[in-house]
Amino acid sequence: MSDKKLIHRFFPFLEWLPKVTRETLTSDLIAGITGTIISIPQSVAFAMIAGLPPIYGFYASMVAPPIAALFGSSNQMISGPTTAISIMSFATIRHFADPSAQTALFVSLSITIAFMVGVLQLLFGIFRMGKLVNFVSHTVVIGFTAGAGILIAFKQLKHVFGLGVPQGTPLVGIVRYIIQHFGETNWYVFAVAMGTLLSAILLRLVLPKFYMLLAMIIGSLIAYFIGSDAHGIQTVGEIGSPIPPFVPPVLTWERVRMLTPGAIAIAILGLVEAVAIARAIALRTHQKIDNNQEFIGQGLANIVVSFFKGYVGSGSFTRSGVNAQAGARTPLAAVFAAVFLVIVMIFFAPYAAYLPKPAMGGIILLVGYNLIDFHHIRRVIKSSKRETIVFLVTALGTMFIPRLEFAILLGVLASFVFYLERTSSPNIATMGLTPEGNFKNILRGDDVKQCPQLKIVRIDGSLYYGSVQTVADYFSYLETTDYKHVLIIARGINFVDLAGAEWLSHEAQKWRGRGGGLYIANLKLVAQDVLISGGFLQEIGLENFFIDKREAIRYIFARLDKDVCASCVARVFSECKSLPLGEDGVTV
Repeated sequence: MSDKKLIHRFFPFLEWLPKVTRETLTSDLIAGITGTIISIPQSVAFAMIAGLPPIYGFYASMVAPPIAALFGSSNQMISGPTTAISIMSFATIRHFADPSAQTALFVSLSITIAFMVGVLQLLFGIFRMGKLVNFVSHTVVIGFTAGAGILIAFKQLKHVFGLGVPQGTPLVGIVRYIIQHFGETNWYVFAVAMGTLLSAILLRLVLPKFYMLLAMIIGSLIAYFIGSDAHGIQTVGEIGSPIPPFVPPVLTWERVRMLTPGAIAIAILGLVEAVAIARAIALRTHQKIDNNQEFIGQGLANIVVSFFKGYVGSGSFTRSGVNAQAGARTPLAAVFAAVFLVIVMIFFAPYAAYLPKPAMGGIILLVGYNLIDFHHIRRVIKSSKRETIVFLVTALGTMFIPRLEFAILLGVLASFVFYLERTSSPNIATMGLTPEGNFKNILRGDDVKQCPQLKIVRIDGSLYYGSVQTVADYFSYLETTDYKHVLIIARGINFVDLAGAEWLSHEAQKWRGRGGGLYIANLKLVAQDVLISGGFLQEIGLENFFIDKREAIRYIFARLDKDVCASCVARVFSECKSLPLGEDGVTV
């Protein structure tokens, strides 16, 4: 790696910064202003989902975007608080601290886990583990976000109805509590929540970029005219210092030990979310995305955020989409959005204290609904029963398992189980030849003929520890037949692991013992790595490997029992034409 490439890897902004022009700067300024407007309501809403005072959402929205943008690889993605990561943070921390009063311990643990997540993500990037996100299937993400959306919406019902649902009550308990105490509903609170929700739904149709902010303002006005103090309508209260203070996170062995499982789950989910967003935008902008660089950007963002009293975040789909639509050309748009947010907070932070919690509850109901991707859910249900099960396992686990990281792991485990199920039963096709001399699956036509001495099979699937038994069972069946020679057409085998290589070696010895042989044609070079490094090629016999199946036929034909060939009526191969006619007068 050249010195220049090495520098760009550690400081990727040095690659695009010299390309900034007056035109791109103007576009990024406009996109930055738009992003600031979007981030104001989201910062408050997501902080509430995370069980934190709104100011911590603002801190995260100020610090994370520029760091992630400068050290990531996407030109348009905006990072910061997100719905899914916020509910994950809340679900992890609430087991160790009381979130009901937003205690100092709860806040401190939320900041600590941001640091831990950042370190994990940074290490993933440094050690180039970008492929890690591929192990979390898209169906798992769809299931988790749908379950999280429903969970988030139900957890806001206490603010919508004005009821004192105990903190930490599970979903079923929330429903039961609301039914039992429905008569105690504060209808003034309900009016503010529904007024905000309906305003947001209508405004989204005409002003999709600003609907959340305008709906919050409308909700605040409704509460003001109703008389919030007189009717028990709570507000978010004093916001605090508009400038993020520098306070290192509190790290102790005990904290690290108890938060590690949640931090791992949040780190992986955050990376999946960020990379998915970056790729989605790159499809439109034709930009090349580096997964490992995104890992580094997200990791550094969460680490730095934790030193400025922010909480964990990831790539934001809404803000990134708006940023791209607003014309952002470079990561400077994210920097501008953060700077403008600081300016807005300096001048307008005191007014945010008057935001009614029921208004935020109404907004978060819509946020939760938006997390349910109905389009992809319908596609999953239509396309695959296995994927539907993965979706349901993840979604239901998210809604009903107290530890959300276990819900994600359960979904990933279900995906692995079905993957292993599919790959452990490779398709084994019996091949023959047509009168024109073409190889064809015997199930595909009545004109396909087989040689009575040579069994030709095509294996569609890799030979690894999970699939070896299925293939071995088939070959055990072949041992009960009169065949002495077997040719494997192996172009469908993508890799062979140690278990597969050992089986091939054992099988080759067994067929030699029968007076015949095992032959392999069209095996990809990439699938031969273990065979070469483990010395299995020599055990099987180099002479039994062929680049082309017709070359293999010529070699094997010379070893067939010519007495059997003389009386054969099939005459499958072109080489059979050279044989004399049998006593029965078979013609070719």
